[in-house]
This record gives sequence, C-alpha cells and structure tokens, in this order.
Amino acid sequence: MTFEKIHKRAVSEWEALQSSNKPRLLVGAGTCGSAAGALDVLKAINEELARQSIEAIVIQVGCMGLCFAEKDGTFTNTERHIQRVRKAIEPIGNSKPDWWIICQLAMIMGAQNFDFEHPSEMMDEIAMLTPSYGGVTYERLEECGLQWPCPTKDHPGTSILHVGRFVCGLGRFMPLQYRPPAELPDKEYPLILTTGRSLYHYHTGTMTRKVTGLNTIEPEGVVEINPSDASSLKIKDGDKVKVISRRGDVIVKARLTEKSPPKVVYMTFHFAESAANILTNTALDPVAKIPEFKVCAVRIERVKGK
Repeated sequence: MTFEKIHKRAVSEWEALQSSNKPRLLVGAGTCGSAAGALDVLKAINEELARQSIEAIVIQVGCMGLCFAEKDGTFTNTERHIQRVRKAIEPIGNSKPDWWIICQLAMIMGAQNFDFEHPSEMMDEIAMLTPSYGGVTYERLEECGLQWPCPTKDHPGTSILHVGRFVCGLGRFMPLQYRPPAELPDKEYPLILTTGRSLYHYHTGTMTRKVTGLNTIEPEGVVEINPSDASSLKIKDGDKVKVISRRGDVIVKARLTEKSPPKVVYMTFHFAESAANILTNTALDPVAKIPEFKVCAVRIERVKGK
C-alpha cells in the first residue's frame, strides 16, 4: 500500500472505532523502527486523533504474549523445512501463547471451533485443509522435521522442490528501460545514501541487541564513508557526524572504509539511536509500488565538539 492509502485506511479505522465498541488487536514486529515511513503513519494517526479529540490508550487485557523461549509449536523456514519448536522455560507470570490469546478473542467474539488445547491440534487442521501439509503431524516432526510438499502420511517430504523443471512453469523475463532514482545527488545533498543489514543484528534489534557478545562486536550504528569524501569534509574515523536528507537528520559515528565507493555512504537500520529510515525516500516505483528506501540524497556535516 502507498503511504496515502495507509493514511486513509488508518483514519477510516479510527473513525470506525469511534462509532463502535469493537476491539482492535495490533500485532507487529518492530515496524516503527525498521519500516521507513512507519513513523509518518503513526504521526498521521496521532494528528487525526488530536483533531477529533480522541485519546489513544494502550490497554493490556489480562495477559501478554510469550517470548521465543517460552513458545511451543513449529517453525517453517524459507527452505520449506517444518521444524518443531519446544519451549525452553515455562511461561513467566500470566503470559500466554499467541495462538491462545487469538483463540480466546475469537470465542469471545462468537467464533466457532477455536477451542484448541495444543498447537498440534492446529497442525492437524492445517494438514486437513492444506494439501502440501497433508502428511505433516507432530509425531512425524519429532525426529528431524519435514519439507513441504508432504501430501500424505507416508510421503518423505520434498528435499528439492524444482527437479528438471520448475513446478509452476518457466518465469518470464521482461526488458525494462532504465529509470534513474526519484532523488539524485545535487549541490545541497551531494552524496547517495544506501542502507542494509549487519551480520550481527536483525531488524530493530529487539533480540540481537540484548546479546552481550553481539553488542561487543557492534554496539552502535555508524555511517560508512569513503576516505576521500571524509577528507574533503574534514571528518576523521570515529567522529560524530550529522547525516541530513530532505526528510530529517540523524547523528552517528563515521567509519572510514574503502568498502563505500566515493560519493556513496552506507548505514544499517538496526539502531533507534541513529534511525536511518528517518532519512530514506518513500517515492514509489510506478508498477510494484515499492518505495526507494535503498537510495536517497544526503549531505554529511561534522558535529562540532564531538
């Protein structure tokens, strides 16, 4: 969805909430820190709430979800490998499994057949309704897991999905004419900023930034800059700098490296203290509507006295 559509949908949802007693369940994965533009969406919602004099309240109803170490269930990775996940510790306090919370809410709202007592029962229902999971049971997953498609209970699973030919047919290649990014460097913003991930942290670091070893290796965000650009800006390795785009600015340490080509700087988006996505551009491509989060124009200034 485009930002305009998200904004319109958010306002519509809040207006509906105002005129009904229906509850809302918000489930997320640190999107306000990792998803560029998410802060703008929240700001738009808050502005609409303020305009209508509505007070937003976060309510914890009775219990909270489990952390990863308390969960029991399955995990399916991008290799199609369905594996058992077993809890390492008993749930702390009044915390409950996500599936239990959702099922309770469903039954309170009048839904039928949500009276599950264990994740294995849900897997049985998935197997009944999804042909590629038809032969998957918790008993079979106990040893080493299975790879879907696994259509029957005597099927060994599919270790390689595409053999000889692609299951869904050949892909189609379509030639495209190159179009430059929506925002190119200019006199005011002479550098290109691109963003990515670190080997040591994941998204907003909700788990990885709690690991002492990973924080020892990479305790904070940096902006990687080519030594030739740093020299012209009188920036030394480790200096605090301000990275500025047309949308905002962040303060971060400079790391001089030849890995960044001249006129290109690089940041990760794991660190709330130097949130790179404050800077990035939400311009959309005309077909897929994917934002240009990976390229925007910036300038860098040395922070005096830092």
